[in-house]
Amino acid sequence: MKRNILLRMTGYCRMALIMSACYLLNSCIENDVPYPYLVGQISGITVEGMTGNPEIQNNNRTVSIEVNDQVDIQTLRITRLQVTNEASVYPDSAKCITAQAFPEKGFASLDSLPSTADTRINFAGPVHFMLTTYQDYLWTVSVTQVFNRSIELSGQVGNAIFDMKNQQAVVYVTEDQSLKNSTVKSMQLGSSIATTTPDPVTVKDFSRPVTFNIAAFGRTEQWTVNVLYTDNTSSDITVFPRTKQAVLSGGIRSGASVAVEYKEKSATQWNELSSSNITVDGTSFTAELPGLTPATVYECRVNIDGSAGSVLDFTTASAEMLTNGSFDEWSQDASKPKLWYPWANGGSSFWDTGNKGATLVGGDSNSIPSEETSNGKGYAAKLESKYVLVKFAAGNIFSGSYVRTDVTDGVLSFGRPFTSFPTKLKLHYKYSPKKIDKTNASYGDFSYLLGRSDSCFIYLALTDWDAPLEIRTRPANRQLFDKNDKNVIAYTELISGTESTSYQEVELPLTYRYANRTPKYLVLVATSSKYGDYFTGGEGSTLWIDDFELVYE
Repeated sequence: MKRNILLRMTGYCRMALIMSACYLLNSCIENDVPYPYLVGQISGITVEGMTGNPEIQNNNRTVSIEVNDQVDIQTLRITRLQVTNEASVYPDSAKCITAQAFPEKGFASLDSLPSTADTRINFAGPVHFMLTTYQDYLWTVSVTQVFNRSIELSGQVGNAIFDMKNQQAVVYVTEDQSLKNSTVKSMQLGSSIATTTPDPVTVKDFSRPVTFNIAAFGRTEQWTVNVLYTDNTSSDITVFPRTKQAVLSGGIRSGASVAVEYKEKSATQWNELSSSNITVDGTSFTAELPGLTPATVYECRVNIDGSAGSVLDFTTASAEMLTNGSFDEWSQDASKPKLWYPWANGGSSFWDTGNKGATLVGGDSNSIPSEETSNGKGYAAKLESKYVLVKFAAGNIFSGSYVRTDVTDGVLSFGRPFTSFPTKLKLHYKYSPKKIDKTNASYGDFSYLLGRSDSCFIYLALTDWDAPLEIRTRPANRQLFDKNDKNVIAYTELISGTESTSYQEVELPLTYRYANRTPKYLVLVATSSKYGDYFTGGEGSTLWIDDFELVYE
């Protein structure tokens, strides 16, 4: 800790001297050369027990991580920390297990560190990391531990309800179940490797609340289980409609049989759902209703042990189509003859390109209409990677808008409002890749790609952001799209470095990551150089795209 404090003081003294010198020089010389500007960023991090990928937000300098329940979050070891190469790393010393042994620089793995290093940190709460270059950048890393708490008793109806604040659980059972002679089929109140006392399988009497001690990682917490009667055979049945499907779910009595019926609201005859579309797991069930009509009102009911439940209404989502998915509509501004827009004069600007940035510095648009189409009609979009006066620019088109140019970097808005549930993206494309011959060290070290074949990149994401995502390429405040963003509901992509002289028709199936979340925005991007965001690619790489279509099945 003393070492870190001294180093920090040294850094602040150095900064004070630099600032003083700059002030004195500026009083005599108007065009002084400023001291170097290098942003301190966390670009990658791995911890023990991590599930999925970390969510790194450069705009507010935060990192969010999820870990499983088999690691001690209070002594959690960082196994990889990638930061700006020149940055020094100073975590909150009070949260470090051994502050003086934490590495001063980023590291690729524990194997790259001396045996005396200690990267363990108490992540029971958010932890601050100061990254120092020529300036200081404060980052916050938060770790969430995911527990799969569950209880199943004989005669139980629905899932147990957990009160995290008071560490209490409530379980409902049928009225014919004796509270003094209950059987615990399964119980997990804390970590899956914790010791539970008393052993749940030995407890039979739940006529009064029962307290269990959950011990793990040298700490013990108490949970109280309350068992209550209910006259229901099911609970919390919900329906989540999509475009041509709907998902029913809810709680049921343990061991009960489940049948589902559904129909259009105007119909008189009920349809019985096939049992193969119903999944029962202990005290819960899930049912998938296929083959529905978009934008239609339906009714459904769940029958438990032959007894019909209440009727639920739901409306399927409409099958939304892409605006100008054929790329036939283009326009120009007479005052800016080099600038092409991917929409008709007076039409809707669903798409946009990086053309405003390319033409601002005197170049030509590198995303333009082309008569080389997939069907011999109208236009296609031709996206070509070019070196535009001062830097490399990949040809691109995206759902959203070009907001402004920040010096020589673009600021974009990704996403158009969208609330439907397509199953595939159908498209036509052809591609002529070149060898990667352009890169820019200011945006990352991609020199290892030089000489390799370029790749085109097309991707579709459905998100539930509260607003479109602002894309910034400038290193000082860089923010790019992350397909692992927790707000990405569904995703698909195409990456290809193969030469294709004629159009290829492909269908890209969407993978939905969540069963009960409705999209708010659609992000659809195509680029002639996969690493164009990092100003890396092959000059002359060209991608033609045509007839983009959302498929609903």
